[in-house]
Amino acid sequence: MEITAAQVNELRKITGAGMMDCKKALTEAEGDSKKAIEILRKKGAAVAAKRAEKTAKEGLILTKVSDDKKSAVIVEINCETDFVANSKDFTDLANIAVNAIADAKPASVEDLFKKNPALQENITEVLGKIGEKIEVSRFSVENTESGIIVDYIHPGSKLGVLVQVENVPADKADALTPIAKDIAMQVAAMKPLCIYRDEVAKDTIEAEIDIYKEIARKEGKPEAILEKIATGKLNKFYQENCLFEQAYIKENSKSVSDLLKEFNSQNGTDAKLKLFRRFHLGEEKK
Repeated sequence: MEITAAQVNELRKITGAGMMDCKKALTEAEGDSKKAIEILRKKGAAVAAKRAEKTAKEGLILTKVSDDKKSAVIVEINCETDFVANSKDFTDLANIAVNAIADAKPASVEDLFKKNPALQENITEVLGKIGEKIEVSRFSVENTESGIIVDYIHPGSKLGVLVQVENVPADKADALTPIAKDIAMQVAAMKPLCIYRDEVAKDTIEAEIDIYKEIARKEGKPEAILEKIATGKLNKFYQENCLFEQAYIKENSKSVSDLLKEFNSQNGTDAKLKLFRRFHLGEEKK
């Protein structure tokens, strides 16, 4: 039977698949649009299987924060090329994924697809159109009862951050939000290891001390003062790698801790940094 251009265009509007793929599917389905849609879906599944071994390192980092700033998610969704990452099909899919995570609050990627099997169908359909591997590689879901969570997405959506601040009275949340946003931007720019110095892993500290001592030893410093030298350098390490002690990127004369101290002093509060999540596209998953 003859397949009309109108039929092809209608199927293309519904599925987003290419014109030739739509025409082939309609021909195989003998003009039945419902059957043609199933054929295109199966084609997407076949492409998915074919691309399974490919590497997906491009993509987007997205965040979503609830209106009351009490819950938030950050997600990395990957594809194979930057060209596809910037396509409407992929960005729409990424937004569907971040909304699905915000709604379901799953414990893992596997749990996400158990709670929302339709998302896997969405991925398969888009994969069939763009011909690249797509995967939700990681996400984090954060919640707070007595604080706020804010986000920061660096232009290009390749780097994203969530910051949680606790002990924030409801009537002070709006006042603290821009400060918390600046701290989120600080995390993006300065890549701290942790918030406080007592969170630095013991083996990391020991390794740093050993390095500082060896450098001082090679410089001919007396053995008796190596410990003191190492301690001084370790304090510098904390200032560079612990968010609370880092110099504020917008005003180097202040530290991040100074920002919170000033806010607490002015508002009679005891707001404290609780956690941050920093996702950089393609970095090694932790």
